[in-house]
Amino acid sequence: MRRLGRFLGTPFGLAVAGCLVLAGWALWSGGILDGPVAREVRTSSVYAAPGTGLDEAAAERVIGNRRLVVIMLDADADLRDGCHDVKRAADGTVVLLLRPDGDDYDTYGCALLPDRDDENFGKAFVAESVIGRGIDQYVDRPLEAVKVITVNYDLLVRAGTVPDGTRTISPSLPRFLVAAAAVLAVLVGSAGVYAAGLRAGRLTARRRRLRDAHADERSALSAATAVLAQQIIDLDRRYARVPRRVGGPIGGTVAPRDDGQRAFVRDYRRLVADHTDLLDAVTGASGDPAELARLTARVEALSRRAGLLAGDDGSDGPSAAPPSAAPSTAEGGGRSGRGKPVGGVDRHRPQ
Repeated sequence: MRRLGRFLGTPFGLAVAGCLVLAGWALWSGGILDGPVAREVRTSSVYAAPGTGLDEAAAERVIGNRRLVVIMLDADADLRDGCHDVKRAADGTVVLLLRPDGDDYDTYGCALLPDRDDENFGKAFVAESVIGRGIDQYVDRPLEAVKVITVNYDLLVRAGTVPDGTRTISPSLPRFLVAAAAVLAVLVGSAGVYAAGLRAGRLTARRRRLRDAHADERSALSAATAVLAQQIIDLDRRYARVPRRVGGPIGGTVAPRDDGQRAFVRDYRRLVADHTDLLDAVTGASGDPAELARLTARVEALSRRAGLLAGDDGSDGPSAAPPSAAPSTAEGGGRSGRGKPVGGVDRHRPQ
């Protein structure tokens, strides 16, 4: 019950409840509870029980569109109950119920005229009394009896006892409401489907744009990272040519000869450390476009630093003679065989 209450509390639940009420009203007013007689005369002017011998189609052609209903029942039927059963189905007409009773007809008039219980009570009484006159001699010819009843009806119309006019059989109001609700539901549903489809299309296009932009950012970051990696590989070749001191770790300890090489080694090591940290950040990137843009900017900054390092010529050529090596004696500043400078003072001997 709680779920049903919550469901009926929603707009959709209220719409469903309203449609169910309209459908129930339409079924009730359309005669879903009517008996076979009332169901027949709701859309016809003649009802003939099986075995009465009345041709319904011919009788309907005789009556035409008059406000007259003829109901011919079998000999055991209750005419009063029959009149009560057709009050809603044949409202606004003059109903004559009859059944064979030996050599004549047993009749029961039922004038369902407007205001029959108030100001038109007398006219209804007269119509019920006159409508079945003169039909007893046609017990074996029921179609002729219908013709006599039709003549009696026309006399009542001419006398002003029964209002003139044709009988109009139209669907009840709830059926119109149900039809209108169905059309409205189709229109609203179509509009809802169109709006939902339009919104879904826009969301899909937006997601596609974001996905394309994300792919572009990823591609730009990958390209910049590849360029930086190649720059570091090129710098690594230059770093490998820096003189090393024998006896240190594997390959020897780097031993730069001058300030240029020292600055290159220092900047290269910083660049490699920053590149390692950047690779960790790139690997753990969530894919947010802003984050990818920041990482791309960091890669480009490192690439510019690598470019500056690559543009620094430095002293990366083959190492010169070590400082402990003896200078050439080709010039006058050479040494003699006994370790004294030729033509000069020995700088290594204290003065």
